[in-house]
Parts: sequence; structure tokens; C-alpha cells
Amino acid sequence: MIKAITFDFWGTLFKDAFGKERQEYRAKAISNILRGAVSLEEAKEALSIAAKEFARCHIEEQRTLNPEDAVDIVSLHLGVEFSKSQFDFLVEEFATAILVYQPEPIEGAIDAVKLAYENFPVALISDTGISPGRSLQKLLDEYEFSQYFSFCCYSDEVGVSKPRPIMFELTAEKLNVRPENILHIGDLEPTDIKGIKEVGGYGGLFVGVNDKYRNDTRADFIFQSWYEFIERFSEIESFVSGR
Repeated sequence: MIKAITFDFWGTLFKDAFGKERQEYRAKAISNILRGAVSLEEAKEALSIAAKEFARCHIEEQRTLNPEDAVDIVSLHLGVEFSKSQFDFLVEEFATAILVYQPEPIEGAIDAVKLAYENFPVALISDTGISPGRSLQKLLDEYEFSQYFSFCCYSDEVGVSKPRPIMFELTAEKLNVRPENILHIGDLEPTDIKGIKEVGGYGGLFVGVNDKYRNDTRADFIFQSWYEFIERFSEIESFVSGR
């Protein structure tokens, strides 16, 4: 039976249209701190190398790198040794670029989370990247999501990413439920749905932004929009007493 609901962040509660702008912002920070010794294009190439390594670690090792790792990769690729002050500055610029070029909440997401909160314990389970959990948390605060979450589980803080069971098990512990009693809603079959299914829980696939997995999913529910989630909430409530 369902006793708690958890949500993914990217492609589920928030959608992004500023990836290129953030890359430009970070590249300018690199070039500026080196006083033009590295061109903007060279800085972008270094960031592209970092992004590929982030993706490899996420897919192959199921762990999340952080802004410090990104600066290390950039330093190695450019053959530049940053001073401590330069390193710390770039880490902060990398981490907070998302607060300058912000993703936007998906329409109806705050209403869906509020409805879930009024009926179940609610948490967030999110993989991160160059934008760490602490920055995502500031976005949740700014857009008034935080008041509804009893716990926010970020992969950079846990040390591994979805679909690793610990992401769901730790959240279940914080919510005082068992993992198999969680309905987790996200947009990615290989991480969100696979992860919750491997701990025996329920999966909800959100396809309002990413519909790649609509026709090939193990999810118990598929939601085209958050308004559909709200309209069908009674179906979820029926799982409270078991199938």
C-alpha cells in the first residue's frame, strides 16, 4: 500500500531552458579569472569535457560528481593550476549559476505537491550535477515547495545517485515508512522507475516534459500533466488500503 509520495526534481517539478546560458556564464567565469589567458571557447570545451565525465559517472558508476570535481576537470583539461581563492571562486560560480539562469516550475507542480502533502508524508529524491543540492534547495525555497517536503534527498549529499537503493531507503527512513510503501514520481525510467521498483515500491512516470519512456515503462501510473495527477488522485488514495 502507498503511505508516502516522493518527487523527482528535473523534468518532473522543474523544466530547464537555460543550459547554454549557464555554460556561457561558467565559461566567462573561467576566462575572466585567468584574465583572458584562456579563451571563452577553450573554457566551453573544458566544461564540455566535464559534462561528459559527469554523465559517465552517473550512468556507469551511479554516483554524482560535484562543482569541486567540475573545477578539477577543467583545471586538468586546460593545464592550469588554480590558486585556492580561484578554485573556491569557480566552485561557487559553478554551483550558483542555476540561481542566475533559473529553471521554471512545471505548470501545476506546486498544486500537485501540496495535494500530496495534505494526504501523505512527502519528500524529494533528486540526482544533481554541477548544480548541487544546496542550490536546488534554494530554488525549492524561492518557489515555495520546501514547506511541503519533510526531507530532500540529493545524490551529491548521499554519495550515490538513483537508481541505487540507498536513495529510496534513506528517504523512507526519514519519512518513517518502508521503501515498498513509497510512490515515487519522476520522468526517467532508468533512474526513477527502476530505482523505486528495485526496492519494491510504486512508480509514477511523469511524461509532461519527457515522454521518451511512455511506451516502455514498469510504472504503475503515467501522468501527462500535474492536473491529470490531481484529477486521478483518488486512484492513488485507493492504494492506501492495498490492491
